[in-house]
Amino acid sequence: MFLGLAFALGGLGVLTVAADHFVKGAARLAMHYRVSPVVVGAVLIGFGTSAPEMVVSGIAAGQGRLDIGVGNIIGSNVANISLVLAAATTVAVIPVNSRTVRREIPISVASVAVFALLIQGTVERWEGGLLAVMIALFLYSTLRSSGADAELDDEIAGIAGASEVRTAVESLRALAALVAVVASSWFIVEGAERVADALDLSGGFVGFTLVALGTSAPELVTSVQAARQGETDLLVGNLLGSNVFNSLAVGGIIGLVGPGAIPDTTLGETGSLLMVIICLVSAAFMVHRASVGRTKGFILFFMWVVSVVILSGGESAVV
Repeated sequence: MFLGLAFALGGLGVLTVAADHFVKGAARLAMHYRVSPVVVGAVLIGFGTSAPEMVVSGIAAGQGRLDIGVGNIIGSNVANISLVLAAATTVAVIPVNSRTVRREIPISVASVAVFALLIQGTVERWEGGLLAVMIALFLYSTLRSSGADAELDDEIAGIAGASEVRTAVESLRALAALVAVVASSWFIVEGAERVADALDLSGGFVGFTLVALGTSAPELVTSVQAARQGETDLLVGNLLGSNVFNSLAVGGIIGLVGPGAIPDTTLGETGSLLMVIICLVSAAFMVHRASVGRTKGFILFFMWVVSVVILSGGESAVV
């Protein structure tokens, strides 16, 4: 078990650093070659922030551990919209008054609900294809509707930095980081499987807790920093967008790469239901008075704890 924990925790540490360098290197190259900020923001940053979930879940599904992949998606979605948002409220009240962000709320909830519906019992390849088509349509709609966005320009500039871009260095950075993301993800999946076997836990529960918390760590750090700097629109928009990419892009990948039955029925049924409920409650909190304060944040944190307790109870029932 200790070797499994070392694999998982070490892999998560490397993954967090590698994913950040991949996004930064790719963003600097894109800006150097004058790629549209809208394209960089919608595609690169969207996929980049979901890269940990994407690679970990894809490798898990490809190795026949669909439960770890699905658990990671469900756990990451729940953590983003409850645990991470709650952590940000300890720093400042989070206003949700941007028209763009409020438009993203129903899209995020709908994406989570569609994913939850499609993973009941089994994940078929055609379902993965459907989710892939949906994320493609989402990106197309985003690119079509986005014009000049000063906030987006500022975000990309913050990621890319102001120093001179050396293409050879940035290309090497992005490539090395991508290799590190894939390698560390393999160790995470291997470690999660060892921990699950040693503790008689399902891969789905380990994916929902240990793996999901690790892959959501970048969002947690970024959100707390954004709250301190008053960049609340970007904070909420990134969390909502992350759930869209997790549900559609990552869900599409696991369906296409490793379709099959989900052995952990508690995760597929109870876990997905809890995910939808928590996302709905979080969305209602954002809409109500157009802000999320500490009281709402505490409730969201409590709901995350309850979800872990409920799923751990399901583990006991299975054992």
